[in-house]
Amino acid sequence: MRMGNYSTMTKFFMVGLSKYPELQLFLFVLCLIMHVIILLRNSLLIVISTFDSRLHTPMYFFLGNLSFLDICYTSSSIPPMLVIFKSERKSISFIGCALQMVVSLGLGSTECILLAMMAYDRYVAICNPLRYPIIMNRVLYVHMAAWSWIIGCLNSLVQTVLTMVLPFCGNNVIDHITCEILALLKLICSDISINVLIMTVANIVLLVIPLLLILISYVFILSSILRINSAEERKKAFSTCSAHLTVVIFFHGSALFMYMKPKSKDTRASDEIIGLSYGVVTPMLNPIIYSMKDKEVKEAMKKVLSRHLNLLKS
Repeated sequence: MRMGNYSTMTKFFMVGLSKYPELQLFLFVLCLIMHVIILLRNSLLIVISTFDSRLHTPMYFFLGNLSFLDICYTSSSIPPMLVIFKSERKSISFIGCALQMVVSLGLGSTECILLAMMAYDRYVAICNPLRYPIIMNRVLYVHMAAWSWIIGCLNSLVQTVLTMVLPFCGNNVIDHITCEILALLKLICSDISINVLIMTVANIVLLVIPLLLILISYVFILSSILRINSAEERKKAFSTCSAHLTVVIFFHGSALFMYMKPKSKDTRASDEIIGLSYGVVTPMLNPIIYSMKDKEVKEAMKKVLSRHLNLLKS
């Protein structure tokens, strides 16, 4: 099938991990289970943070945004991935590929900024506890979350449009399991220097700088935690912050490996597995990590579950 450019391209063929059929079957089962866990745990966290008045704080507002983001992120990538794993004709339409890219890239960019906003929230809460209600007022934290979504979506829209309008010159075979922008750029036969420049700037602004701000925030946070006299309060502060830091390490570590390492022409299986780690594993771990580390979340979950059990018994 000879494909020309944006005007004639109708579909892409996904051949990622096609050399490993046993691995594809294993990943199909694993991703299906993980997707169910992601939907259930993140939905539960959203319900709890919405209906439990004790959790009507900036931190849980950001956490609710993160859970909603993870549901949308995985719902845009995992179902098509499962279809490709089981289908003999592993194809996706041009429009479907573009939509998957704009959604996944936009939500991934938003999560980078959102995690930095959550770090700032923890910094103010621990380093300036008396001024925390004044600084982190509702207007501020709603605007912080809104701008995270706006910037992430704008970045995704610009990069996706600049990629999909370029000529693919007959090559419509993507060596990946999703419509990953790095895999698509390898198919383009024209000059992609503008795309690479914009992607590099976006990586620095949305990935490296937020990570540096998070690490700087936690230097001050750790210093403040060590000065807390009460052992119980110190343990509570450390538990909450360690949950956030664990999520940051998982997400940013895999994202940095994917987008900041030297690029090769061929996609290796390890790249696709690493892509799964921040696209599937991290959204599954987020609610588990926060619910395990945070006493208030655990108590709220027990309260909601016991209420539903009582309703079922009655």
